[in-house]
Amino acid sequence: MESAFTIADCFLRLSDEEELLCNMKLQKLLYYAQGLHLALYNEPLFNERIFAWTHGPVVAEVYYKYKNFGIAGIPAPKGKEHKKLSDKIEELITEVFIVYGQFSAWKLRELTHEEPPWNETTIGEEIEHSKLRAYFLTQLQTA
Repeated sequence: MESAFTIADCFLRLSDEEELLCNMKLQKLLYYAQGLHLALYNEPLFNERIFAWTHGPVVAEVYYKYKNFGIAGIPAPKGKEHKKLSDKIEELITEVFIVYGQFSAWKLRELTHEEPPWNETTIGEEIEHSKLRAYFLTQLQTA
């Protein structure tokens, strides 16, 4: 299992310098990656928990790491060697980025607010893996 920080670094590397990811958008991409991984492989992609916050799903540890960027874009990590991920994880992250990365942070916020994992969880509480898996399984079946 990977760290949410490793997955976040992958998303940040996929963004380009003209359109860097802000913290809100990064949080939503982590949510979609975790949900899809649970649906596809019945195991979490990363250990860190996802919470239902006012503006949608959040991995608190990653949020606080990048909090000082505010609404500005977060530059891709530089100078540090990144962990090599399995092909299936790389493929999942790339697919999530292609499908969801095209949307603005605010649009992703709106999408997550319409989805049961977030809207059926009390603000401040953890979004359970079982909720994520059940919802994303239904999404895979309709795709």
